[in-house]
Amino acid sequence: MIKISPSVLACDFSRLGEEISAMQKAGADMIHLDVMDGHFVPNISFGAPVIKMARGVCDILFDVHLMITEPLRYIGDFADAGAGIITFHIESAGNTEETIRRIRSHGISPGLSLKPKTPVESLLPYLHLLDMILVMTVEPGFGGQDFMPDMLPKLDWLQARREDLGLAFDIQVDGGIDNSTAPLVCARGADNLVAGSSLFGSRDYSSAITGLRAAAGSFR
Repeated sequence: MIKISPSVLACDFSRLGEEISAMQKAGADMIHLDVMDGHFVPNISFGAPVIKMARGVCDILFDVHLMITEPLRYIGDFADAGAGIITFHIESAGNTEETIRRIRSHGISPGLSLKPKTPVESLLPYLHLLDMILVMTVEPGFGGQDFMPDMLPKLDWLQARREDLGLAFDIQVDGGIDNSTAPLVCARGADNLVAGSSLFGSRDYSSAITGLRAAAGSFR
């Protein structure tokens, strides 16, 4: 089944806890939390204290995406805050394999992401260590951007490697995901969709999630 991960960047932050709880009740599989430091990407969002606060009001899986320069320094903080998945960028500073192993040592699923201009082949040495790969189909840092269809070949490559190597990592896609783009990425192997505006911008979260899952599943 396609997994749906609503991105809180598009929610009403004055009602963060309520918004997350509402998405959980509406059928979301996890909640996507984008952590931005204003250096790795040109925007600032929130950190571990906000995630810890949100953890206190719901029990849905927290899918934490670290768009920060030095992820290794902060893995313990996000683990303590309640992350269930921690994804960081291959372009970030530090030893990639050490960061993956540090995440795993906390009993958390490790994920690795890459920016649109980064070749997908750079992920090859780490595929066997990961539970998830996040392909960005927009430039990271801001929500509401248009989907970049030239990222689709990256999904083809990942799906082929997953099959060839007998691996089981999820392929997650983030950026411009809605009912029209979800079938495009799921036809190429994606099984985990991050969506912000298309879900939080709806008046009926349950119908929005059901519609997105149905659109995605039409090509699976």
